[in-house]
Amino acid sequence: MVLVLSAEEVERSLDLAGLVDVVNDALVKQAAGEVERPHRPHFPVGTGLDGEEPAGTGIAMPAYVHGAEHYATKLVGVHEGNADRGLPTINAQIALTDARTGLPKAFMAGTTITNARTGCIGAVSVRELAPKAGEEPGSEPDGGGLTLGVIGAGAQARWQTRAIATVAALSDVRVHSPSDSREACATDLSEEGIPARAVDTPRTAVEGADVVVTATTATEPVFPPDALDPGTLVVAVGAFTEGMQELHPDVLDRAERVFADVPAEVAETGDLLASDLDAEDLVELGVPLADGYDRASPDGVLVVVSVGSATLDAAAGETVYRDALEAGDGTEVSL
Repeated sequence: MVLVLSAEEVERSLDLAGLVDVVNDALVKQAAGEVERPHRPHFPVGTGLDGEEPAGTGIAMPAYVHGAEHYATKLVGVHEGNADRGLPTINAQIALTDARTGLPKAFMAGTTITNARTGCIGAVSVRELAPKAGEEPGSEPDGGGLTLGVIGAGAQARWQTRAIATVAALSDVRVHSPSDSREACATDLSEEGIPARAVDTPRTAVEGADVVVTATTATEPVFPPDALDPGTLVVAVGAFTEGMQELHPDVLDRAERVFADVPAEVAETGDLLASDLDAEDLVELGVPLADGYDRASPDGVLVVVSVGSATLDAAAGETVYRDALEAGDGTEVSL
């Protein structure tokens, strides 16, 4: 029997604060070589349906974390035109397979899992690498919490902010997007108790921020590099192909250290191709998560670049599946 979990059932079984530790541990294992994660293909889809241009990008993401009961395969569609259809840009499904027998065990809606586990990249980065605010998450910042600048106003901008709010007190969250979507994003976050506000320019979002998150589908830099204050942590999660870019090369050149969830794949994105850095210059994010990181200078800028890893889908999917089983959620079907 295969357990099928709808998007609503996945959301009921997803604990964002708890998932931060799951993602942290998965990244540590990945850096230690304790996962199987084949190179993920991504390919244009929809060519010939409505013309000669593709409608979107298909991605297949398999992974297995050593010692886990299941391995995972995630199928993803990235369709920019969905915004005009009132549909999510990213849609995903995750299949879990028994690691001992190869029998299918679960099929679940993967979009929320994708959004949440990607948001946790920002959370683990902030927890280990951000300037310390000296306050616990959920406390009243009283001016001492982190200032967060968010470039982008889609689903991932929201999930990054939510996840970061589970590990750090936030005193000010500034959201910028070229469209009016920034107002809706800030309103949604404010209604969740996060001190968010929309700002009119990327410079306003970035200047004075302790942490800057970029979560866009941009093809050119999304904020001026001279807006970064000394000591800022930059978390860039949007660019995952050679044609996508969020960071000006000066940001990477200025950085004391650049971390990457998957260095070889990050090196192939537009952010890195526009710079003088290659894979050998990047430190895998799981390394500081395992061993800690001491800044060479409090003024040093740190950068984390993420393309997403199927390792995180496998770990998060396993966790959601286990919690759903314990709750008696989902529908069992025979294939």
